[in-house]
Amino acid sequence: MGPEYENLLFQKTGGVADVAFNRPASANAINLDMARDLCDAIRICAEDPGIRAVVLRGEGSLFCAGGDLKAFGAQLPAQLPGYLERVTHFLHRAVATFTHMSSPIIATVHGSAAGAGFSIACACDFVIAEKSAKFTMAYTKAALTPDGSSTYFLPRIVGQRKALELAILNPVLSADEAYALGIVTRVVPDGEAVAAATAIATELAAGPTGAYGGVKRLLLASAHNALDTQMSREAEWLISRSRTKDAREGIAAFIAKRAPKFSGD
Repeated sequence: MGPEYENLLFQKTGGVADVAFNRPASANAINLDMARDLCDAIRICAEDPGIRAVVLRGEGSLFCAGGDLKAFGAQLPAQLPGYLERVTHFLHRAVATFTHMSSPIIATVHGSAAGAGFSIACACDFVIAEKSAKFTMAYTKAALTPDGSSTYFLPRIVGQRKALELAILNPVLSADEAYALGIVTRVVPDGEAVAAATAIATELAAGPTGAYGGVKRLLLASAHNALDTQMSREAEWLISRSRTKDAREGIAAFIAKRAPKFSGD
């Protein structure tokens, strides 16, 4: 069980949290209320030591169609900038938490991931896509620019030149094309993404969560650190991890040739 939201489903089973966009009649498009709900749900995932992996998915026929343009259009012209400021405030807090929390987050994409849905997928640690899934940026089709961190993560995944193509020309990528570019971790048959992601999440939830968090932070820092600085960070993390219960267990299990039992420390 978990907290109840108007626009999300949240369930915790063992060490895995299942978070689902739940506006299927609106293509799971992100309005202010959904952005606020997502921010709160991901905060809970980050703060609960019993949650050691997260599956993020969409109810209905697709993952997420991006920003709710109908909600945007319902604002008076003078009110729209302030509305978007509030939406991006909560959405960006959620995405920042994706990145900084130790528990890995796995996006399961079916149908399509467009606009902010694409951005959210890029910000997740793993993306499991169904064979028929589609990916597109689509922002400039509405004369808008990207949000949700895609201008940070996408160039690092696909390179600057390809990111410009995806963000300006808005091609629709198949799951296989997204996989070839590194946007998707794994492509599975239609109808199997949630099961595949849950299996991975269950495995991760039994792993050394603190070490996963260290890997995430080190890779994030490597985008702007010089080599010597990055190696210093690596040494700091390695030494810090050596003091943990999980590191002692991992070393002992390797020496004893047995399976380790990690607590997430």
